[in-house]
Amino acid sequence: MQFFVMAKTVLKSLFRKPATVKYPFGPKMLSEFARGSISIDISRCIFCGMCQRKCPTGAIVVTREEKTWNIARLKCITCGYCVEVCPKKCLQMSNQYTEPMLTKHEDLYKNA
Repeated sequence: MQFFVMAKTVLKSLFRKPATVKYPFGPKMLSEFARGSISIDISRCIFCGMCQRKCPTGAIVVTREEKTWNIARLKCITCGYCVEVCPKKCLQMSNQYTEPMLTKHEDLYKNA
């Protein structure tokens, strides 16, 4: 009996297009609501530390005296609280997860 259930699934799969995209060979389809990474326009930042206080994981460290702003990307849960609370709106959340894909071997050494 289980054989017929599996055969039905296999036959359906043969005549439909795949449900997934082969990512490196096809473009990723991102939703407009997808969250990616936090970026900062450091020239507009006043180093008030509001983003650091609002961050639930403590991923953001702001040093007012040294005028530095750092984020631990692996601790960040991309909740967007820091973007909402920033008084100067210098923080932005983009839905870009990775760098654009390199297609030529020579492109690896272009910025070196």
